[in-house]
Amino acid sequence: MTGSWRFVGLVVALAGVATFFARGGDGSPFEETVLDGVPARAGAAPPGMVWVPGGELSMGALEADDSRPVHRVRVRGFFIDATEVTNAEFARFVAATGYVTTAERDVAEVPGAEAGSLVFTKTATRVRLDDVSLWWRWSPGASWRRPEGPGSSIEGRDRYPVVHVSWHDAVAYAGWAGKRLPTEAEWEHAARGGLAGKLYPWGDDFADGRANTWQGEFPVVDSAADGWAGLSPVASFAPNPFGLYDVAGNVWEWVSDWYRPDTYSSVSGVAENPRGPPDSVDPAEPGVPKRVQRGGSYLCTEQYCARYRVGLRGRGEPGTSSGHVGFRLVKAP
Repeated sequence: MTGSWRFVGLVVALAGVATFFARGGDGSPFEETVLDGVPARAGAAPPGMVWVPGGELSMGALEADDSRPVHRVRVRGFFIDATEVTNAEFARFVAATGYVTTAERDVAEVPGAEAGSLVFTKTATRVRLDDVSLWWRWSPGASWRRPEGPGSSIEGRDRYPVVHVSWHDAVAYAGWAGKRLPTEAEWEHAARGGLAGKLYPWGDDFADGRANTWQGEFPVVDSAADGWAGLSPVASFAPNPFGLYDVAGNVWEWVSDWYRPDTYSSVSGVAENPRGPPDSVDPAEPGVPKRVQRGGSYLCTEQYCARYRVGLRGRGEPGTSSGHVGFRLVKAP
């Protein structure tokens, strides 16, 4: 398959299948979140951003090996985009800079590798869930401008999250916007919204209509019980207590940290403004460095990928892109 080289670093990241463990009962390691109580200056929030007060929280989850152990972190206050970066916002960046995304570039070191990206395609019948190539296809010409491949467009989708952006694309946009990607700790603190130890940004009970996720048998049919089959415009669902939209489902979000499954096991005491490990190791794909992704996507379902849970982690090779990964940014006060 032309472009199959870009499956490197994506097979595991897209698979989503993981071993989940039961949550603890009375012996829960989660402690209350303690917020600093320092409000942002009146009128200080940049357009489209919300203030997240600094504080100390329990970070992680009990349901997956790479999200354990639950540990304490402290972060300083920051502004964060209320929504994922949209097509309209990314288009302004491209118009101002002439930037060409990873998905729009041919790869000189791989003869015959055409520019393109990975596009999700439903299957006609039930399939095994350990082979992502059954529903992900390489689409030459797919990019943020043509999210379903040649013949598609983003016309009328200004408020949809931009997708088919690599980690490098997100960093380039951030530099132009005068912002940066959040750390993993900042992202989780913001996504939890001050709630301690909850499965989701709103609590422990999942119900259709809370977030854009998959309903029905994956990857055959999405019943759209939540109102959307596929991506949804940003802010289509209620925000969390800090005013963030879509921190569960819709699109995965790049963060700044390198991925290691043992990152949390190296923490002792309270980690102060952690920036993640200095390098990446993924035993599932040795030699392929990954960056962390958070929040899950519209393809997540309890049958297959439950990583829209707020404490769980994803990962992807920073030079790859697909139709269910985007980003949001932060800014220091």
